[in-house]
Formats: sequence, C-alpha cells, structure tokens
Amino acid sequence: MTEAKKNILTYAGLQKLENELQDLKLVKRKEVAEKIKEAREQGDLSENAEYDAAKDEQRDIEARIEEIEKILKNAEVVDEDEIDIKKINVGCCVKVLDLEYDEELEFKIVGSTETNSLENKISNESPMGRELIGKKKNDVVTVETVDGEIKYKVLSIHRIS
Repeated sequence: MTEAKKNILTYAGLQKLENELQDLKLVKRKEVAEKIKEAREQGDLSENAEYDAAKDEQRDIEARIEEIEKILKNAEVVDEDEIDIKKINVGCCVKVLDLEYDEELEFKIVGSTETNSLENKISNESPMGRELIGKKKNDVVTVETVDGEIKYKVLSIHRIS
C-alpha cells in the first residue's frame, strides 16, 4: 500500500482549513438542512427547484467537508519559527528579479492546498516553486513556462508574516 501524500501546510493555512471545516459542520450543514426542510414542506418534490438546489448545496458541503478532512488527516505543518531563511522552503516569502523584464516579484511558497495566485501564494510543487526550493539569495533559477524559459534572481528570503 502506498503512503498517502503529505499535505504541507503553513500554520495559517491549517487554521484557515480548520475554521472552514468548523463553519461547514456547525453552520452550513444546519442552514442547508433548514432549506431542505422548507422546500419539502412546499409539497411535490419532482418539480421543486428549491429542493433540488438545496440538495445540490448539501452534496457540495459534504464533499468539501470530506476533502478538508482528507487534507487535515495527512497534514504536515511547517513550523515557521524553524524555517532556515538562508534557503527557500515552504513558509518563505521570496523576492525575485525577473531578469528579462527587470521586474521585482514577491511570492509566498506554500503547500499545494494553500495556493492562491491572487495572494501570490505559489505551491512548492509548481514549476516556479520546485525551482525555488532550496535556493539561496543571489541564486539564479530558470523556470520552464509555456512561453519559454524565464530567469529569476533571488533577491531576498524571509518568513511569511
């Protein structure tokens, strides 16, 4: 039997998932159960859009609960205080220079379940994340993209605050 893949999380990512799970179990489940109850009271379920929508919502909530529980079961939390900021790892914030466009960018390296491009959180498993992991200040990395290779110089590394 193969061991389940570890889900690497920052402490903030763990908290966020635990809070979402609690909200889904304690609040959303009750809300959707009430919607189903109200829709049932309207009679004929075969043509009841509210009932169908509520059942779909219930299915989505249960699927998300299962997904979060699976992530948490195999979670490995990165202790930000123990991160060696001489080398890039999960839990680091990295400032790089795009050598082609002379543009500074900042990324937070997180586990794959915390990825959020709007917050510049990139996965340690993404092409960029894989290239950056283990690198030091002033190292140059080459990242393969669909548009070709992009070179970045590591300017600074610090803990995600």
